[in-house]
Parts: sequence; structure tokens; C-alpha cells
Amino acid sequence: QVHLRDSGGGSVQSGGSLTLSCTHVEIPTRYCLAWLRQSPGKQREQVASVDSDRSILYADSVKGRFTISRDNAQNSLNLQMDSLKPEDTAMYTCAAGPHSCEYYSRNVDDFRYWGQGTQVTVSS
Repeated sequence: QVHLRDSGGGSVQSGGSLTLSCTHVEIPTRYCLAWLRQSPGKQREQVASVDSDRSILYADSVKGRFTISRDNAQNSLNLQMDSLKPEDTAMYTCAAGPHSCEYYSRNVDDFRYWGQGTQVTVSS
């Protein structure tokens, strides 16, 4: 069964905006939900996460520009991305796991479930 499905990527110019969405099924409410990204030649990075208590973490590189939100009733996770920069270009993936989001920020490869990925490309 597909547990997470992400979408919303595309191509935009610098300063533009995109909204990524992730729908999930049978993901316990207690799980951490997160958005990750990876570009060629770089390590996977956790850009934003929201825990079951609604605590939110952002990578320093996206603070003030990205906003993560979760809707437990709709089983959805969104990432609003504003003021996009070329360095934001990456494959973005939603992920979920039973540990705290703080744990996953230090162990980004340990998520239990992964989306298929959606490409974001930002041109100069």
C-alpha cells in the first residue's frame, strides 16, 4: 500500500512560490511528518517538519520563506514555499516516522515511510 503521495512541484523563477502537498493513509497521528529535499551532489536535508504536538522545525536555509502545515482530519501535509531561490532546486519528498522530528533532523535516513518525490526547479 502507498502510504504517502506528494505532489505540487514545478518550475518557477527566482522569487516565485510553490505549494507542495502530501496525502497519507494509515499514518498514526503521533508520527512526525516532514519535508525533505535532495539535489545532485548534496546530502538529503530535512527542510521542515511538524510533530504530533504541532511543534515545527525549519532548516536555517528556509526560515522565513517556507511554511509547513498538517491537517490530521484531511490526512494531508503541505509546504508553502515563497521567495524561492535557485539553491532551493531539488527533489522534494514527504516522509513520516514514529520518532520525534528532532530525532529525524539528525537521522534523516531513518523515516519509516517515504513519498515518491516531486521536483522543484528554480531558475535565475
